[in-house]
Amino acid sequence: MHTSAALNFFLPGQAVRSLSPLGAGNINHTWLVVPEQGQPLVLQRLHPQVFTDPQAVMANMRLVTRHLAAAEPPITFRLRTSPDGADCFVDAAGCCWRLLSHIGPARTLAPPLTAPQVRAIGGLLGRFHRLVADLDPDSLADPLPDFHITPRYLAQYDTLDPRRPPRNELERFCADTIETHRSGAGSLEAARDRLRLQVIHGDPKSTNVLFAAGEDRAIALIDLDTVKPGLLLHDLGDCLRSCCNRLGEEGEQGEGELFAADLFQALLAGYRDTAGDLLGPADRSFLVESARLISYELGLRFFADHLAGDRYFTITRPAQNLHRAAVQFRLHASILRQRSALDALVASLFA
Repeated sequence: MHTSAALNFFLPGQAVRSLSPLGAGNINHTWLVVPEQGQPLVLQRLHPQVFTDPQAVMANMRLVTRHLAAAEPPITFRLRTSPDGADCFVDAAGCCWRLLSHIGPARTLAPPLTAPQVRAIGGLLGRFHRLVADLDPDSLADPLPDFHITPRYLAQYDTLDPRRPPRNELERFCADTIETHRSGAGSLEAARDRLRLQVIHGDPKSTNVLFAAGEDRAIALIDLDTVKPGLLLHDLGDCLRSCCNRLGEEGEQGEGELFAADLFQALLAGYRDTAGDLLGPADRSFLVESARLISYELGLRFFADHLAGDRYFTITRPAQNLHRAAVQFRLHASILRQRSALDALVASLFA
């Protein structure tokens, strides 16, 4: 993949000391740029098949980063521009590139996480939600209209042709889970009018949070491609799904419950401390359901991609998306087994 045109656009005439891949995301391609002069930067190429309207993505990112620019301490990156003020470069193939400020020294953490780390993530997400709460949701485009609308993912799954029978036990487990819990796919959509709608991050998984190097202090939210109008519970459910998984998205089956109740409590405690009164009674009553539903949704998406030939999520080995789907469905089952206890934790935290 050629980065030279994008670098020449943003940094014309500047020598680059090093250029190296950064992160392990499943969607965009990212590089750390170290110029001969100045601070390190981050170069990104948006995935053209995922983000089919990159100008909408960039408009949202521009609006949100400008709104957050005065936050102290800073909570996210800043967009860097070319000498003529452009923050987006479209190459000859029609792909969109951007240049971001580099936040560091910092690290990302993948599960399994500790309770202090998870509480810090919850606190950072609550602070983000509080800072963007006064942004008009209608001022943002929706770059992924079906994102987190679980019934639409289910409808897409139903169009897979042919719906072939399972080839192995893992496929059977995934297909059976989808069918068994099909009727609950619209739970958040059915309650939408009672839940808080505002600007959300859209993908606040643990690996989209930067921690200070050598510390358990969360310092920034990254990957703002998915900022959009949405339910707070879309963010909270996804964050809980990601952070409370004891083994991670690629983990093998282990002893005990996969969904960690102690981490669930820690994350929500951190969120409560910074978000204030953003969550109303209806939102709080759906917290456990949101984690269950997002786990089901992601399992459904991984399994559908596996059946379709792994076209969306990047894989590095055969059947990886099938394995990812099974992990999410085991997480879903773990949440269901603990539902009453988790609801009791919510009640005590927000009493």
